[in-house]
Amino acid sequence: MYSIAIDGPAGAGKSTIAKAIAEDIGFIYVDTGAMYRAIALYFLRKGIDGHDRKLVAAECPNIHVTLEYDEEGKQQVILNGENVTGFIRKEEVGKMASVTSAVPEVRAALLDLQRNMAKTSDILMDGRDIGTNVLPDASLKIYLTASADVRAKRRYDELQEKGTECDIAQIKSDIMARDKQDMEREIAPLCKAEDAILVDSSDMSIPQVIDTIISEFKKIK
Repeated sequence: MYSIAIDGPAGAGKSTIAKAIAEDIGFIYVDTGAMYRAIALYFLRKGIDGHDRKLVAAECPNIHVTLEYDEEGKQQVILNGENVTGFIRKEEVGKMASVTSAVPEVRAALLDLQRNMAKTSDILMDGRDIGTNVLPDASLKIYLTASADVRAKRRYDELQEKGTECDIAQIKSDIMARDKQDMEREIAPLCKAEDAILVDSSDMSIPQVIDTIISEFKKIK
């Protein structure tokens, strides 16, 4: 079995790139960020303060997140029996996920599920700590990043296309705050694995990034 780990900060384009590569090489795509977002959605719906670690930890046994795949092979995120794929991409969910993913019990709730998936299929998994923690023996590790300005502009354009009012300065501020939070958390902080290949997509197109990573995979196959 082959496994590819793609880590990187928020807004680096991990999900877009990972989905395209997985489809191209016939791997199962696992969006771990979506799993953390599903848990964050649970806390938001319950009105739970994400900074209340004791309460967050106490609720974890009541949360069950799984991944399913529809007829087209697209990932669906299931939270306690409900398909929440359409609810987890909101800004407030992402912010809550950044906070609650630092709680050890939250990470433990998903770790076994993520690792077990890699034992049964060729997978491409993206997130914050895949190469450093979830799949430390991954066949290929990529650290995908871009400047804060570029990531903010991408997110701004995405929201504009959806007709959502937004401020690019605030988006950049939020991205930088999330970077700090992800990189400084005690449990499995965001960092580049020593054996990961750095890919800075600031001045690259999506096809260029995809081709770069597939080329690296072909070297080890």
